[in-house]
Amino acid sequence: MDVTVCTLTRDRTRHLVNQVRGLLASDRRPAAHVVAVMEGEDPRPALPASPWETIVVDVEGGGELPLARARNVAARAAPTDGVILLDVDCIPSATLVASYADALDHFDGILMGGLRYLPPDWEARVGPSPWSDEALHAVGERHPTRPEPPPPGELAGTDAYELFWSLSFAVRRSTMLEHVGGFDEGYGGYGGEDTDLAFRARATGVPIAWLGGAWAYHQHHDTFDPPVQHVASIVGNARRFHDVWGRWPMEGWLARFADAGLVTWDPERGTLELVRQPSEEERAAAHRSTAVPVDEASRE
Repeated sequence: MDVTVCTLTRDRTRHLVNQVRGLLASDRRPAAHVVAVMEGEDPRPALPASPWETIVVDVEGGGELPLARARNVAARAAPTDGVILLDVDCIPSATLVASYADALDHFDGILMGGLRYLPPDWEARVGPSPWSDEALHAVGERHPTRPEPPPPGELAGTDAYELFWSLSFAVRRSTMLEHVGGFDEGYGGYGGEDTDLAFRARATGVPIAWLGGAWAYHQHHDTFDPPVQHVASIVGNARRFHDVWGRWPMEGWLARFADAGLVTWDPERGTLELVRQPSEEERAAAHRSTAVPVDEASRE
C-alpha cells in the first residue's frame, strides 16, 4: 500500500529537517509528506529537497496547540489511504515506512511501532546524517512503560488501548476518519486526545497492534514533570474525557496538580477545577532535560 507520512509542527523546524533526512534514507520512501503547521515559523525554506510531494497545510491554533484538529487536517490532506502519523521530533528508521506500508496491506486497524529516545548529545555521538539505525538504536533508550515490539514484520495484537500514543502509528485514512471518526476536535491543546481516539477505536471494533520493524527515534527536547505549562488544557480535556468515558485520564498528572494546589480534584464525585496557573518558580522546578520524556512516563 502506498503511504503518506503526516506530521505536525510549531517552531520545530530543526526536528522536522532531521525527520526528512531520515525519510530520505528510508528503504522505501513515502508517496508524500504532509506537514501541518500549527502557526509559528514557516519550515518550508529549510526543508531538504525530496523526491516525494511535500504538502504543507496551515492549522490555526489560537494559542494552544490544536493537536487533534491538526492530525485530522493532515490525514485528510494525504493523497493515499495509507497514512503514517509521525511526531515532528521522531526520525524514522530505514524500515519504518516499508514496515507500516506492508502491514497495512493486510491489517485494517491501528499499528504502533517501537520508539527509542535519543539523549541530548545524540548528534555528537552518532555523527552527521545519513544515520544508521544501528547507531541511533545504540544511543537511544527504551521507555520504561512501553512493551518491546515483536520481531520485524510481525504483529502483536493487544487489548491495552490505553497505551496508544500518537507519536508513531499507521492506519488507513478511511478507517481513522470515517470509521472511528478521527481525533475529537473538542479536545483543545494537549492531553487526552490520544486515549480518546483509542477508546473510540475499541468501541467501533477497530483492532490495535504492535508492529515489528517500524522503529522511530525520538529527538531530545526539554520537558516538564508534571507538564504544568499545559495544566489548563489538561483540565479541560480530562473533563471532556470523563464526560464521555466515565473515567479519568492522566490520573498521575491530575494527582500531582492537586497536590501542588493548581487544581481541585475529587475523582469519586467526578469534579475537577482549575485553581490557578503555575508560578515561574513552579515551572522552573518542573523543568527537566532527560532522554526519555518524563511527562509521557506519568500520563496514566
